[in-house]
Amino acid sequence: MPERVAIVGIGQTEHQYMRPDVNHEEMIHEAVERALQDAEMNIHEIDTVLMTNMDLFEGHYLADAMSVDGAGMYGRPGFKLNTGGTSGGTAVAAAWHHIASGVFETVLVIGWQKQDATPSIAALATAREPFYDRGLAAGAVGIFASMALQYMQEAGCGEEPAALARVIMADHARRNPYSHLKLDLTVEDVLASRVLVWPVRLLHMSPTSCGACALVLSNEGRARRSPKPPVWIVDTETAHREQSVWRGGCVEPAPGPTAIEVAASRLYNRNGIGHPSREIDVWELYTPSSWALLPWMELFSICEKGRAWRLVEKELIRLDGPIPIEPSGGVVSTNPIGASGVIRVAEAALQIRGEGGERQVHKEVRTALASAWGACHWIVIFLLSKDRP
Repeated sequence: MPERVAIVGIGQTEHQYMRPDVNHEEMIHEAVERALQDAEMNIHEIDTVLMTNMDLFEGHYLADAMSVDGAGMYGRPGFKLNTGGTSGGTAVAAAWHHIASGVFETVLVIGWQKQDATPSIAALATAREPFYDRGLAAGAVGIFASMALQYMQEAGCGEEPAALARVIMADHARRNPYSHLKLDLTVEDVLASRVLVWPVRLLHMSPTSCGACALVLSNEGRARRSPKPPVWIVDTETAHREQSVWRGGCVEPAPGPTAIEVAASRLYNRNGIGHPSREIDVWELYTPSSWALLPWMELFSICEKGRAWRLVEKELIRLDGPIPIEPSGGVVSTNPIGASGVIRVAEAALQIRGEGGERQVHKEVRTALASAWGACHWIVIFLLSKDRP
């Protein structure tokens, strides 16, 4: 039987467009120091360190090597992971396996991105093979434009629901002291913003952010000594569906389930979850565009196919609604890409602790689901609980 795994320390930097005041190592250290203080531990109590960012978006090769001291990695085992947009989620999943295996008692997980180091948007748009992957020439924006058009056609909705979803996320983000964008938006503001690839507009998309997030994970024995109630990682699931082999389009084609559907169904079945929207109290989904929220609510079985936009219209996803989604403001408000998956887990854990502050949802939170997603349709999902599994 695997060891039980708990989150016992959470640390996050404030996220901004630029951080000229710090270098990579100093920014990472801010998150590490806060996570260790939260756990009331020192670095000598950490067995191994896992870290992640997207080298492509940094313009640095082997960035972990230049950050050893600030990350607390000196003289310790550990490594760096990179799986694209899912990198932060992959690092947390790897840490879970490190502890569940019984090999390590404590793991420090660090996700970070300093996007003022290189023009990452240009890198994203040119990262694919130019002939076969020409359908992805617009990068993430093109992917979400195709996704949005498909959803509009199948569900019969217009542009307003995705704009309203963005407004709700912005309202949540203004309550979050760590958020990058704290915008006061209306649906009209979103619909008036510049078209990138129709129907995706500038305000539908996530920003380029600088920031870091760190978690301390431990086994049950160490968690019992934690000064704060541990948040248990009950289960995690990963699924892949690389899209580059599909010539001529950007959206996962039928027939066959998507990676999200595969991963979610496995996780739900293992944990006896039959009605996710009723059995999971809060959702921190990795949605880099507010357009992604609509189909993904359905792929995660939060609602039936074609119904997500109706739930958004009724504003049921707000902090005080029955299905609170993105109480942190989500990826559309803060996106230091290598850290974004770690942030989803951190924010979900804060909700279970009841430490969300002004962004705390308006009901008791015992369970939460967090996810990380990458443009190659690679998904990582976590089921968190206040109760020991």
